[in-house]
This record gives sequence, structure tokens and C-alpha cells, in this order.
Amino acid sequence: MYRKLFTVGPVEVRREVLEAMTRPMIVHRGKDYEYLQESIVEKIRKALEIDMDILIAPSSSTGLLEACVRCGVSKKMAGISNGAFGERWQLIGSLNNKTVQKIEVPWGKAARGDFVCGVLQEDVEAVTIVANESSTGVFNPLDDVINAIRAKCDPLIFIDAVTAAFGIDLKLRSLDADAVVFGTQKALALPPGLAIICVSERLLEKAKSVENRGYYFDLLEMKKFADKNLPVTTPPISLMYALDFQLERILREGMKQRYERHRAMAEAVRSWAARKFSLFAEEGCRSDTITVISKGNLKFDQLQEGLGKKGFEISPGYGKIKDSTFRIGHMGDLTVKEIEELLKAMDEVLEALT
Repeated sequence: MYRKLFTVGPVEVRREVLEAMTRPMIVHRGKDYEYLQESIVEKIRKALEIDMDILIAPSSSTGLLEACVRCGVSKKMAGISNGAFGERWQLIGSLNNKTVQKIEVPWGKAARGDFVCGVLQEDVEAVTIVANESSTGVFNPLDDVINAIRAKCDPLIFIDAVTAAFGIDLKLRSLDADAVVFGTQKALALPPGLAIICVSERLLEKAKSVENRGYYFDLLEMKKFADKNLPVTTPPISLMYALDFQLERILREGMKQRYERHRAMAEAVRSWAARKFSLFAEEGCRSDTITVISKGNLKFDQLQEGLGKKGFEISPGYGKIKDSTFRIGHMGDLTVKEIEELLKAMDEVLEALT
């Protein structure tokens, strides 16, 4: 049975987007492909209002989070964490034999510039931060944190924007970050399979002095090919078609309107959750793409089963709060009307469970 996805990812993908993947195949070393990649890069820059280099990899976003570490850090980094995905980036650093200063913020709370600045060690080469922590539903105030860091020292700044890009206005031009990573299966509302990184000249310059960058995710190798609108290795060309098609749709909608739609969906879910349960993330720093709800005595499996019979699916909790929370994704091409339909169905299932 088909279930409409109100999940944290992969998310609901519209039929017309899937149909864009059915175009005839082309080779990835020809002119047709070069035009395709050039079109995608131009549209990403326009949508995000940046002029950074855009590199595309056939992988999940985690691959490019690792690329940041392998290409931007010789010895020491700092990782800010207030959830499972902040912890993952710290782990990636450790597994790549980097010294990692772990800056820990309580789950459900936002990272704050004064706290980070107070503990940050000045000899770190880079700082990682998750914009939108999807395990907790917290959106970190990036400008506050990054400005505080730069007032103290000048490391590279790496942002995990996986569940934020194209759903929340990150104001990337003013942040002037060195890496911004996201993928296709979240707010871009595409199938999984492509990861995208926006990189600064400063990061690319630093990479020249970093040893053991590997091959598949070597940003310098990717940049060399990207300058010719080519991939390092064979990409999922059908998904590239869909990405180009979807970016065109997003630009027609307008980024301001897209962000406002995400905010309206989030407010509807938060209002409902506050009446029925309680919100896990602190007030004032709640995500516009994901809401994490403390479930109390609710048996999530029963809720999910009931929703499935009505044609809906949401997400369970994640990480160390998996058993005490559940999550609703409101991102991509979903509408406020569809959110209202979900919430009505949830009310009906909850009533049947009491």
C-alpha cells in the first residue's frame, strides 16, 4: 500500500519528479552531460544566493562530511554536537585519525556562541556544526556561533546542512562558511543518491597541504573535474535529470515562498504537538523541517501501524532518545493542506488507541 511520507528522509517525491528520471541515458563524459551539470550548478548557486564552488558526488551526504575532515584537517578539529549527527561528525574525525575537541551541548538545546567561544581551543584547524539536528529537532543559530568563533580564532567552518538546505534560509552568503553539505533526499524532495558540497577557496587551498585525502572524496580531484562540468566517477545520471528538473521547479516557486511554506508547516505541527504531547527542542530554536515530539506513554509502533492503514508514515525517534520521542518531517514539496490531513489522521489513530 502506498504511504505518503512525512518522514525525516527519504521524503515524499512527487510523481513528476520521478518521471523526470525516465529520460534517455547519456554518457557522463559527453557534451550533453556537461550541459546538465552546468545547469544544476547554476541553479544551486541562484537558489542559495552563493558563488561558492559546487561539487557533486554519487553518495550519501555522510561521504562529503568525511571529505571535509579528510581534506580540511591535518591534525586537529573541533566538533560541536547537540545530537546524534553532531556526534557522527566527531566520530568521523576520530576514525580518520584526527584529534577531535568534542564540544558537547545538551540534547534539545541549541549551541550558543558564548559557550562555544568559551571552550574552543584556538589551535583547531576546523570546526564542524550541524545546522539542523534531525535527532532532536533543534536548529542551531549559525550566525551567533560562527561570529563568536571568528572573534576568537579563524578555523575553517564546516556546516552539515543536510536537513536544512532548501527548507530553511541559512543566509549562506553572510555566514561565509568553508563547506556546506547536503543531499538530495531531504528538503530537495528527490530520491537519495547524490550529495552536494559548497566549498570555499580557503578550504580548497588548505586541502593542498593535507595528506591522505583519499581518492573518491578528494575535493581537489572533484574540483578539477567540476571545472569542466564533469564528475570524477560515474554519477546516477537519471537522478541528475531529476535534480535539474526539481531545481527549476523550486526557482519557480521562489525561495522566499518555499521557506515560508516550510515555516507554516512547522508551525502547524508544533501547535498540534504542544496540545497532544510536548516538544523536545527548546523554544526559539525549533526546526522548520523536522519536529521531534516527546511521546510519553504512547506506543509508537501502534501509532505508525494505524497511520500506515490510512496511507501515512512518520519517523521514529533517533539516537539515545529513540525510545522517548518520535519525529514528523515537514519538508520538500509537502503542503500545509497535506500536513493538516496527516494531523487529522493522527488524531483519529490516537483516539482509537485510547
